[in-house]
Amino acid sequence: MNPTVGIVVLLAVLQVVCGQTVTSLTACMVNQSLRLDCRHDNVTHLPIQYEFSLTRETKKHVLFGTMGVPEHSYRSRTKFTNKHNIKVLYLAGFTTKDEGVYTCELRLSGQPPITSSKNVSVLRDKLVKCKGISLWTQNTWWLLLLLLSLPLLQATDFLSL
Repeated sequence: MNPTVGIVVLLAVLQVVCGQTVTSLTACMVNQSLRLDCRHDNVTHLPIQYEFSLTRETKKHVLFGTMGVPEHSYRSRTKFTNKHNIKVLYLAGFTTKDEGVYTCELRLSGQPPITSSKNVSVLRDKLVKCKGISLWTQNTWWLLLLLLSLPLLQATDFLSL
């Protein structure tokens, strides 16, 4: 085997193995909705399949995703958003009937398929309210630049506070 081909194959395998690890799954309340934040590493360009599910009394209920078929009773209650390294599921009208163990599972297609998942146990009376997104944790160089330029803008009478 050509050494170059061997290195390319090894890098492709490492990309698949390391490309979709679930790093955390957290749950919180937004008004009357449950929000599940599934954070994951994303160092691959391969499509990532995902599934959010609820296990209650040993029965698995698929809520949303691309791997399993979501149960009809949850389809109208779910809202999904997807960013580069976080998948967020909202479950509207969350009640004590929705308590249980929630799972976020990611899978890369391949031979064999590689799966990563995390679980979180959710009880309605133990849930915290979701906090807002901190601007300082985001890539907001423009906000810092604006704040630092305020004195200059005031000095040139461009801006009066």
